[in-house]
Amino acid sequence: MDYKEEDFLQISGLQHFTFCRRRWALIHIEEQWAENFRTVDGSLMHENAHDKGFNESRGDRITTRGMNVFSSTLGVSGECDVVEFQRSANGIALNGRAGTWQPYPVEYKRGSPNERSGDRLQLCCQAMCLEDMLCCEIPEGALFFGETRRREVIQFTEELRQCVRDRLTEMHALYKRGHTPRVKMTKSCKACSLNELCVPKLMNHRAVSDYLRDSLEVRI
Repeated sequence: MDYKEEDFLQISGLQHFTFCRRRWALIHIEEQWAENFRTVDGSLMHENAHDKGFNESRGDRITTRGMNVFSSTLGVSGECDVVEFQRSANGIALNGRAGTWQPYPVEYKRGSPNERSGDRLQLCCQAMCLEDMLCCEIPEGALFFGETRRREVIQFTEELRQCVRDRLTEMHALYKRGHTPRVKMTKSCKACSLNELCVPKLMNHRAVSDYLRDSLEVRI
């Protein structure tokens, strides 16, 4: 099944969804947002990575930034921080370039590697979009971490790809319903930029509808 463009979700939502389903819904369904140091620092890093005017060619590597990608099959769209095209016999042809080139997506993150984050899913989703658009196979990409200033190579295994598909299926279902999941408190709640909007301690015991109704009654 192919999704219509108006039903596309943001690729970046995979990271939010993995961190916290409620956080994803507050941002992508209810369109709420708040900044803290982590989000501001991460935004500054991505501003530099998304310089669409940047296009560099060095020997057997071409580097582009802020490339728009999408997939009708997955129902997502977004931007790649960086896509490198490395000269390869197994690559694809590029307009105005001799030879063939292998796409290699690179996603920039502010912190350090974290097995529990959705960073790998986000990067893999970008690669799957590029594969649909360019009719090619992309076996791996990399995450660049601002804290360590190093890359971590990520293999796009079938297990990782299926995890992307499963998460997106769940995200599409919640988005279609317009449903915001209830709180599941973790130690990460304190660091979340939406802590004051989410009110996890309160919402862990009460329905959102009850909280809003009581708030309105107090104001009246």
